[in-house]
Amino acid sequence: MSTPVAQERAGSGARARRTLGVGVVGFGWLGHAHARSMLRIPTLFTDRDFDPVLVACSDPVGALAQDALDSFGFRRSGAEWERVIEDPEVDIVVVAAPNMLHVELVEAAAQAGKAVFCEKPVGGTPQHVVRAARAARAAGVISGVGYNYRWAPLVQYARELIAAGELGEITNYRGRFFSMYGSDPLGPLSWRFQQEEGGYGVTSDLLSHAVDMGHMLLGPITRVLGTTATFISERPLPRVGGSDSSSHYGRGVAGDPTGPVTNEDYAGLLCEFAGGARGTFEASRTIIGPESQMAFDVYGTRGAAGWSLEQLNELRLYRATEDRGSGYTTVLGGERFGHHGAFVPGAGNPIGYEDLVVIEDYEFCRAVVEGRPYAPGFDAALAWAAVQDALFRSVDSGRWEDVVDLLPAEAA
Repeated sequence: MSTPVAQERAGSGARARRTLGVGVVGFGWLGHAHARSMLRIPTLFTDRDFDPVLVACSDPVGALAQDALDSFGFRRSGAEWERVIEDPEVDIVVVAAPNMLHVELVEAAAQAGKAVFCEKPVGGTPQHVVRAARAARAAGVISGVGYNYRWAPLVQYARELIAAGELGEITNYRGRFFSMYGSDPLGPLSWRFQQEEGGYGVTSDLLSHAVDMGHMLLGPITRVLGTTATFISERPLPRVGGSDSSSHYGRGVAGDPTGPVTNEDYAGLLCEFAGGARGTFEASRTIIGPESQMAFDVYGTRGAAGWSLEQLNELRLYRATEDRGSGYTTVLGGERFGHHGAFVPGAGNPIGYEDLVVIEDYEFCRAVVEGRPYAPGFDAALAWAAVQDALFRSVDSGRWEDVVDLLPAEAA
């Protein structure tokens, strides 16, 4: 959909750039991160064909909506998300609201003809993902989902090694996302711990990232055997206006009234990949020790590789020798890998978490300007939703369950 902002041209220099109007719905942590990323893109990617402009923002919390104007420079901001989507100057809608609100927002943005980038998991349940994907397909709009860990330069390097056969035939895969954000029993009962507000729990919040990484590196999963658990069943109710806020990073006080946690703290599964590899996946938000261990290990007949978000700028690489005694080496990140050099030159100089958000936003904007699909788009969200659906069927049945396409092309 061509809009007035999309038709503008930036600058009078030799390189004309298309201007992309950006609207953000939900101005919490990731809403802030995407807004910062859009502002940073022109300072990092000089060969771009576009300039993002922060046009409109919405959040029901008045202070956040005002901050979008005062600190980030949005042209317009308020409580009504409809105004963001209806704004004629908005080309891209970034959905960073709580999970259970994703579907309504995505459907409205798609119907308005806007490119839509939605934070994972694109809804709180697999059925929500199906609705969102169907809406984007029907409208013919470009979609994106926030699997930002895909864009770590060393993860992209591992993908290249696997695709080139450098690790040989892949036989085993281990994916995991262990986080301590829910390990404190006094952590408040935010929306993430309530199925009616956040949908499923750790499977949507963390396991979706781990499985998507496996999909990107090895391809589709065909069947699973799964288990889930909730280890902290009650949490303090958020104190309105209190210092803890309603964030899952806040903290209540012993003796505060509590409410029930209604979704899962832990999930694990065994799986088979279509290519023949066997794998395991785990995710926990109440584990003690790993603080943000979004990680994978992949094993082949000629080598192995491993990466963790906690060591974002390191890839562990094993290349088998005839005596099988070479051992792992550590590959340090640097400008020779992907977009790393846009942030810092040389080798061994690290990049950080929000730099991955900048890369994904840059790549999404590129796809919009070039009029082509973006990966990971809602098809990637659907692939995860199909695994999540099979996981919960397995939890109920106690058996292996096949992964089934939730939205075949002919049914879109």
